[in-house]
Amino acid sequence: MTYAVPIGAAILVVWLLARRSVLVRCDLDLEATEAHFHAHAALDGVEVHEGDRVFVHDAPSRIAIGERRTVHTRATVTHVSRPRRLLARILGTTYVTDLYDVGFEG
Repeated sequence: MTYAVPIGAAILVVWLLARRSVLVRCDLDLEATEAHFHAHAALDGVEVHEGDRVFVHDAPSRIAIGERRTVHTRATVTHVSRPRRLLARILGTTYVTDLYDVGFEG
C-alpha cells in the first residue's frame, strides 16, 4: 500500500498534462488594406477552447500593403485536458486585467 500515493499522484499528473492533437483544414483570411488589417483562421470541424493551441502550417509570413488574400492550408489543434482547461480559464480572467493599462497617446 505504500505505492498508492505515488501512483495516484502520477495518474493525476498524467490527467492534468494529457493532450490530444488533431490535424484539420484551415482557411486563412488575410487583409492589409487602409480599411482593415487582420488575419483570421477558420478551422473546419473543430472547436477551440481555453488552453488549446493552434499551429497553422504553411502560413504566409508577409502580405503586401493593400492586398487581401485567402489561403487554404492545414492546422494542428492541440486540445488540453479538462483540468488544464479549467486552470486556463481561471488564470485567463486574472491576466486579462493586464490589458486594461494599455493606452494610445497621440
